[in-house]
Amino acid sequence: MIELDFEKNNGLIPVIAQDYKTNEVLMLAYMNKTAFEETLKSGRAIYHSRSRNVLWKKGETSGHVQLVKEIFVDCDNDTILLKVDQVGGAACHKGYKSCFFSKVVIDKLKVIGFKIFDPKEVYK
Repeated sequence: MIELDFEKNNGLIPVIAQDYKTNEVLMLAYMNKTAFEETLKSGRAIYHSRSRNVLWKKGETSGHVQLVKEIFVDCDNDTILLKVDQVGGAACHKGYKSCFFSKVVIDKLKVIGFKIFDPKEVYK
């Protein structure tokens, strides 16, 4: 049995999703114990939505699912790294490949990514 430390952050563990081919960081999300177990069972990334307080099956609405290729756990057993195949090319609900599409340039944010889909069309 895999023993992760879900106690430090009110039952949630931060999860970094990374493209398994390019190593690009796609997003940061959270898992509770149920989400982790469901991810292990299904082979698809399932997170815990903090804003909705429910299990969030990544891509359930958009079709942009994350197929888990590898799972890594940090030295304290309280952070997860998922290497994923990002189906549909976009991890970000705003339509970008990565949620990290903005870069700090001096004192402003500059969008350096490009949209893969229009969220208004996908999330009707």
